[in-house]
Amino acid sequence: MKTAVFIDGAYLSSVLKMFGSPRIRYEKLLNWIVPQERLFRAYYYDCLPYQSANPTEEERDFVSGKQRFFNSLSAIPRFKVQLGRLVYRGTDEKGCPVFSQKGVDLRMGLDIANLTSRSVVQCIALVTGDSDFIPAVEMAQSQALITQLIHGPQNTYHSELWNLVDERMEITEGVLSKLQY
Repeated sequence: MKTAVFIDGAYLSSVLKMFGSPRIRYEKLLNWIVPQERLFRAYYYDCLPYQSANPTEEERDFVSGKQRFFNSLSAIPRFKVQLGRLVYRGTDEKGCPVFSQKGVDLRMGLDIANLTSRSVVQCIALVTGDSDFIPAVEMAQSQALITQLIHGPQNTYHSELWNLVDERMEITEGVLSKLQY
């Protein structure tokens, strides 16, 4: 059963932060989700950090580090990085900058719909907690695909999404210990 893995990078990063931000090997993460012989392709969705018009050295270093990370993911066989963009939305009531990702969820949904409608895979595994993907899961299920949710601890995912999918795998401290460098 060929499986496509769809990773919401911001979601996975937030789950990893809950466990102290361990550095994981993404090849091991994929093998934990699906055996290599069943993997069609893995997709990782994220965006580069915000960089001002006159970036500080810290901003440049942060963007450069994130770009190196994306390049290292792209070097993994059958691994594709899909980038949206980060948009500055102003400041909150405390004066802190507010940013939002644009195009990330849409790219992920379109890729799921594309593979689903062409019967390329028989299973999709989603690493996310976002209820925005409920329609994509419903579409996949209507095309007789198995749907898996790879998620963090309770309260890191939308319960409707969790209830809808066919199978679930929780990212725990024990799992992460096996995925680290």
